[in-house]
Amino acid sequence: MTSDDKVPDHSTDESGGGLDGLIAENLPYLRRYARALTGAQATGDRYAMATLEAIVADPETVRAYSSVKTGLFGVFHRIWASSGAIVEDADTAESPLERRAQWRLQGLSPNSREALLLETIEGFAFGAIGEILSVDREEATALVDRARDEMGRMVTGDVLIIEDEAIIALDLEAIVEGMGHKVLGIARTREGASEIGLRNSPDLILADIQLADKSSGIDAVNDLLAELGDVPVIFITAFPERLLTGERPEPAFLIAKPYTEEQVRTAVSQAMFFASTESLLETG
Repeated sequence: MTSDDKVPDHSTDESGGGLDGLIAENLPYLRRYARALTGAQATGDRYAMATLEAIVADPETVRAYSSVKTGLFGVFHRIWASSGAIVEDADTAESPLERRAQWRLQGLSPNSREALLLETIEGFAFGAIGEILSVDREEATALVDRARDEMGRMVTGDVLIIEDEAIIALDLEAIVEGMGHKVLGIARTREGASEIGLRNSPDLILADIQLADKSSGIDAVNDLLAELGDVPVIFITAFPERLLTGERPEPAFLIAKPYTEEQVRTAVSQAMFFASTESLLETG
């Protein structure tokens, strides 16, 4: 299935509800995208809040687009572009991780990473991506292709997979190794994750939420982060809305099941690119 063959986004149909309701419905996905784009929940949320403030000031900015969801992301990108699309300058970033992330950001072609996230993580067709980024469909397609090439060549590393379903674990392993990364091991339990992770010090953790022993993948990740420090993490879950509440620290990188290969590839590239994450402290 090509990007333009994707199922239309009926959730943004104006006939299905008022503008406020449709914006609220799509806001969690904008926040997810903003976190992946900036590499941090707090920074992403600041951009999302600025987007909402702009829409409140002038609701017509959203209505000018083909759908509310497209408009929400389009307004976000006006703000993102006006800020320079850089969270912090590499020379003034507070931590070495931030400096490395910003240095890598400066090496990407303008709009390429944004286009890739919009297509593979958020599911926008190329026409909508062009609308959001104010380019035509052909340029949007070229941006996605360019991002895959640039980011794939920038960073490789060692990956720990925490997944209790054997078929999914093997699929993830194949995808990750196909990108040039090394899989250190596959853990099915919290205890197994700690054993493999502490022995090998992964550069990236790819974790399911619910594990075979009924333990939490989030707890397993936090065990590792407590010992290893700031390691990028991608969470995979069948219920992403449970983690996108805004009520507690959230993962910067989150993939919903069932996933596509391109979603995994994009998230892995993004997480490796930033080489940092924000741990979930409690999921209660």
